[in-house]
Amino acid sequence: MLQTLLIIAALGLIQGLCEFLPVSSSGHLVLAQALFGLKEPEILLDLTLHLGTLLAVAVFYRRSLAALFSELRFLPGALVSPARLVELSRARPNFRLGLLIILGSFPTAAVGFIFQDFLTGLFASASAVGVALLITAAALTTTAFRRRPPRRGLLNMTAADALLIGLIQGLAIAPGLSRSGLTIAAALLLGLERELAARYSFLLSIPAILGGLALSLAQGLSSALGPATLALGFSVAAVAGWWALKLLTGLVDRGRLHFFAPWCLLAGLAALLLPVFS
Repeated sequence: MLQTLLIIAALGLIQGLCEFLPVSSSGHLVLAQALFGLKEPEILLDLTLHLGTLLAVAVFYRRSLAALFSELRFLPGALVSPARLVELSRARPNFRLGLLIILGSFPTAAVGFIFQDFLTGLFASASAVGVALLITAAALTTTAFRRRPPRRGLLNMTAADALLIGLIQGLAIAPGLSRSGLTIAAALLLGLERELAARYSFLLSIPAILGGLALSLAQGLSSALGPATLALGFSVAAVAGWWALKLLTGLVDRGRLHFFAPWCLLAGLAALLLPVFS
């Protein structure tokens, strides 16, 4: 029993940290489950851990979420009047942010719906995961070479920015591609302010996580783990996720996103070399 609790706590820690740190949570979690001998997919465990990270981002950005929800009352009227939509998006920053999150979620959902089986099927290839980790490392590294801090704020963020970042988030379903790393790097390279880049990336993750949870529910719930064990995993994932968000947003604000590139580089090289020595 104690061994099981330790394993679930470790998985919760990995999920919480790697969901938001730019090192690809999917690859780390699958490797950890294989290491701990969880051969069969634990759908309910996976759902529980993701709920923990969902709680983390909801608590961390609770003020932004409250402001976004308060703006929803303007959406029905704005949708039937393009002029009103443009007016609100210019006059009300939180309305604009909510609209950009909705826009960004469309390409994410489209990629997930069309290519999910192909992208998640890459889990079977260590080489594919290795290449994806190297891509993540390269994307993180590019953020270190910006000569000037990004200066585009929320009022200068466009629909095209949102759609591109949403598309990248969808592609990050592939194991080894870090969702947070690639979306924040893309936002920074597009010239968005650092705080906005991180905030938009993590708020955009909420619909994506909810969509992933819905897909998990569609597969049915089954687990050999008891409620107390699942609650432990949920709690550890939530606390670790909140800490990871605090750490990463601080590093992004200081222009230090590239600090995680060496880890992804080493992990990618290890994945590429794994078939050679297996």
